[in-house]
Amino acid sequence: MAIFGLLNKDKQNALDKGLKKTKESVLSKLTRVIVGKSKVDNEVLDELEEVLITSDVGVETTLKIIRRIEQRVERNKYLSTTELNTILHDEIVALLSENNSEDNDSWELPKTGHPYVILVVGVNGVGKTTTIGKLAYQFKQARKKSLSWCRRHV
Repeated sequence: MAIFGLLNKDKQNALDKGLKKTKESVLSKLTRVIVGKSKVDNEVLDELEEVLITSDVGVETTLKIIRRIEQRVERNKYLSTTELNTILHDEIVALLSENNSEDNDSWELPKTGHPYVILVVGVNGVGKTTTIGKLAYQFKQARKKSLSWCRRHV
């Protein structure tokens, strides 16, 4: 996905490579949750909840995912841990589609109206400031002006 059409193919590949580490980290945490277990039970769901929250999924979204998985376990009476990755994927896709979220290949800034506001949110240490700096640089290269303003809540 190119942000505002500013990322070229090489930069997009670098971003994908950087996100690969995060994806592998989440998947390894999920693997640890289910290792040695044969079915999805309350213990597995509690550990899955912890993995999702510590992976910055968000509390509200995590609780929705856990509730949906609990409903599937109740409905099917038995779900093996080998099915958990598929179920988790299905539930995340379902949540995104319900929120009318689509995968955009590129975003364009609107042609009318100024200024544009881009909100960057995340927990400490995830690279918000670095990302803002990179966006500002990309805007400058595209002969656009940018202004960064940061407010931190402690």
